[in-house]
Amino acid sequence: MAARRTRYYLDRQNRKWLGVCSGIADYTGIDVLWVRIGAVMVTLMGGFPWTLIAYWLAAWMAEDKPRDLYGSDEDTRFWQGVRSNPARSARDVRSKYRDIDRRLADIETYYTSRNTRLSDEIESLR
Repeated sequence: MAARRTRYYLDRQNRKWLGVCSGIADYTGIDVLWVRIGAVMVTLMGGFPWTLIAYWLAAWMAEDKPRDLYGSDEDTRFWQGVRSNPARSARDVRSKYRDIDRRLADIETYYTSRNTRLSDEIESLR
């Protein structure tokens, strides 16, 4: 079964303790340092027992991140964007395909139109 790229996974490779904060950072695309600082701040500002309970539950319920989840840094950024804003990601992909389609249509028009210069070049090659 292929790993789902839109799930939350524990990131044990970049962990400090159990990999929960690094998993959140990987899932959201936020720098892991800021996630850890936020977790410590929430804990110190009155959420003491609940943040630790939530941390342990996340570590207990989540699976480890598969090693081959992403192929490259570009894949990582793409899937983090899909998780944070799927509509924007779909719009970006549609825009890229629209641009490629327009460029292919321009090439097709150039080569299939009545182009005397191109005809002359082909004739000179014969």
